[in-house]
Amino acid sequence: MSQLEKRSFSLAGHRTSVALEVPFWRVLQAMADRQNRSLAQLIAATDRDRAPTQGLASALRLLALESLLDAETPCGN
Repeated sequence: MSQLEKRSFSLAGHRTSVALEVPFWRVLQAMADRQNRSLAQLIAATDRDRAPTQGLASALRLLALESLLDAETPCGN
């Protein structure tokens, strides 16, 4: 089982830490790279867009999963 890696970010003016498995961090970093923005910017946007009842780590895992699923779907389907 993959170990959690904790990273700290400044979101909405306060510091917070997020612990995710390393493969999720890799997918999120690749997403940020494709969008020409920093990982911190991607995290901040996800934080702003998530439902108030959804945890940030959960929102990030779902974002990474959706990215991978979108990449597997052929264009036009």
